[in-house]
Amino acid sequence: MKKTLMMMAMMMMAMMVGAQGVYTKAVSKQEAKAAKKWVKKGEWRNGFVAAKPHESVNLVEFQSQYAKNKAQWDAMFRWLAETDLLAIPKGKHPIGDSGLTASVEDSENEPLEKRRSESHWQKIDFQYVVKGTERFGIIEHNSSKPNSKYRPDVIHYDYDRQLARFYDSTPQGFFLFFPDDWHIAKVKTDLEDQTIRVIVVKLDYVQ
Repeated sequence: MKKTLMMMAMMMMAMMVGAQGVYTKAVSKQEAKAAKKWVKKGEWRNGFVAAKPHESVNLVEFQSQYAKNKAQWDAMFRWLAETDLLAIPKGKHPIGDSGLTASVEDSENEPLEKRRSESHWQKIDFQYVVKGTERFGIIEHNSSKPNSKYRPDVIHYDYDRQLARFYDSTPQGFFLFFPDDWHIAKVKTDLEDQTIRVIVVKLDYVQ
């Protein structure tokens, strides 16, 4: 009887996980707790205090990638802290001698049907809205399939809109999209003003 109940409980847990869907790389509760503590401690900030990771960010991946490639992350956060992000001209700006480039984009959100989903295999997408509100979508993996060939460094997907999760980005938070975060950027929000200024940096993803 106990064995039967245990098997039923395990089946129920599997069904719950399946119902929740797959949106990012799987992590354990212990890893998530440790990463959250690490983020809160703030040693990664390097002077950048204007924003924190959005609640959707995979903090375990953040902590892991920071440890593997600290010089790049430190250079980026230092540049963000020391740069007037509202006054700097739009366009591409090198970040010291780190090999990184910050793209400063003055743009507008568009209806969801005009935006393509994507993921990146070799780079991490750092996206920080410094003016306005941008909506991001994160699509569910099991119900999605590629609709293009991978060309360095992007691939696109067909996805179930009903299963996509949408989050609004403001100057108080930044987003990080790792290879397992299949996303949609610059989606129209519920606000009247759709103009945004966003800082985009592509960091190396270290295996």
